[in-house]
Amino acid sequence: MSPARPASIAFRVEAADLHAHLFRVTLVIEQPAAPQRLSLPAWIPGSYMVREFAKNLQRLSARQDGRPVALHQLDKATWMAECMASSPLTLSYEVYAFDNSVRTAWLDAQRGFFNGTSLCLRVHGQESQPHLLELVAPLAHWEAATGLAPHKPLKRGFGTYYADNYDELVDCPVEMGAFWSAEFKAGGVPHRFVVAGAPESFDGERLVADTQRICEAEIRFWHDRKKPPHASYLFMLNVVDDNYGGLEHRNSTALIASRRDLPRLGDARQHDGYTTLLGLISHEYFHTWNVKYLRPAEFSRYDYAHENYTQLLWFFEGFTSYYDDLFLRRCGLVDDAVYLKLLGKAINQVLQSPGRELQSVAQASFDAWVKYYRQDENTPNATISYYTKGSLVALCFDLTLRAEGRTTLDEVMRGLWARCKGGPMTEADFAAVLKELGGRSFSREIAAWVHGTRDLPLEELLASRGVSVAQDPAAISQRLGLRASETGGSVQVKTVLRGGAAEQAGFAAGDEWLGVEVAGSGWRLVKLDDVLLYCGNHRRFTALVARDRRLLRLDVQLPAAASTWRLVLRDAALAQTWLDART
Repeated sequence: MSPARPASIAFRVEAADLHAHLFRVTLVIEQPAAPQRLSLPAWIPGSYMVREFAKNLQRLSARQDGRPVALHQLDKATWMAECMASSPLTLSYEVYAFDNSVRTAWLDAQRGFFNGTSLCLRVHGQESQPHLLELVAPLAHWEAATGLAPHKPLKRGFGTYYADNYDELVDCPVEMGAFWSAEFKAGGVPHRFVVAGAPESFDGERLVADTQRICEAEIRFWHDRKKPPHASYLFMLNVVDDNYGGLEHRNSTALIASRRDLPRLGDARQHDGYTTLLGLISHEYFHTWNVKYLRPAEFSRYDYAHENYTQLLWFFEGFTSYYDDLFLRRCGLVDDAVYLKLLGKAINQVLQSPGRELQSVAQASFDAWVKYYRQDENTPNATISYYTKGSLVALCFDLTLRAEGRTTLDEVMRGLWARCKGGPMTEADFAAVLKELGGRSFSREIAAWVHGTRDLPLEELLASRGVSVAQDPAAISQRLGLRASETGGSVQVKTVLRGGAAEQAGFAAGDEWLGVEVAGSGWRLVKLDDVLLYCGNHRRFTALVARDRRLLRLDVQLPAAASTWRLVLRDAALAQTWLDART
């Protein structure tokens, strides 16, 4: 419990007002510079978007030797304290916390949560110094949980924690409240799972048992019988009415999921929502190795003030996305049919995105800051998900390596860990390990699959593992080339896909599609599933849409039938050499 080095920077976090959603933060710098620069990060690692956390900071003041110290704001998130270097500098401020996500901070009378990037000012020039974090309980019955190491004995998780540097401090989020909690071991390492907002029907025992299976499998994947690099691990799940997501950290993860996705007492069925939650848990835990330790060379040291660009998110997010569901299959948490259904869904998502012909996964990685994380109605036309297509790139490498018989992607991942010593890596490292273990250069595949925009050779490679492709009729929305939602008897157009019949007819995002007229038969209120029924043998119809308080009539040419992929297991024994690989 004693720190390796004495801490010279100490934070105290308490609730200023639960109902106003305000944290109060006190920062003491034992040996400040003269003057001392401070800043709040603009983004959080793992979520590639400038979020301007400083917008929530207020009432910043500074004192030294009992006297006020002048503060000058240098930019949107940076301040200069005109202090002396001879004595400690104390700063105090408040942070508004009302973003119920995994990325920022939240505080109300039921729950508190924060990432250090939202609350903790960076003391310039002292980032490598040890930091302390004191947590003060807002309510007597609350508990606290974080991945940080205790500095002193704690009471219900509240007290003082130690971080070796600023990076560690802000990479260990904090959960507070009257949460559900359970502990287990995986690979000989203690793990804890805390759940905020769990209903009485929640089957926590099942969630923990399934999570333990995932953790054990992923530890064996990376280290065989050796212990993982983390001495402990914390899962923090926030359960809400309707949301989904996660954010990885060095020895913890923050998750958010819908109540309906939790396992329920007395219900042994495997609902799709629970499978999705297990996939999220698998994904974020795999990130412990694949982006927190093994990481892009550009992330060797984070620049918290600006975008940090890399072309490697196809590897760190895409390959993690490949393994997340694959581990569910290898753990026995889903069967072959469910896994192939999940894989088929990913394939269809890519094939139905025109942006795949415009951007490579390497370009999409670099543009994540302005495209993937700033999505709008044109996103499917302008870019491709480095998560989804990146997972299919991983699939192609894995099946190619297995077909050639020299190695597998599993071995390549472990080879990268050994080559890069669990640290920064480049695309050249990936290419070198592929060549070393695969027995030949894979530069052609990297150029085509990572830096190219042609469709991947999925059908051929899947066939090599005993899986064939069946073509099923596509939904009318895909056939028309649009994405829409139906609520209250109204069809709202969300996206018009490039080159499709809807675009050619003049549909636009935001249109309300009201009716259909076929061959002068009169108008009918539109329901997407009924459009083909209305059309009968006719290939043309007129669509009535509302746009900007005007009615428009659009002539639509119905295209030939489209199809979606459905994966079919043809040779189970051959497929098991891939699906049941050693973990």
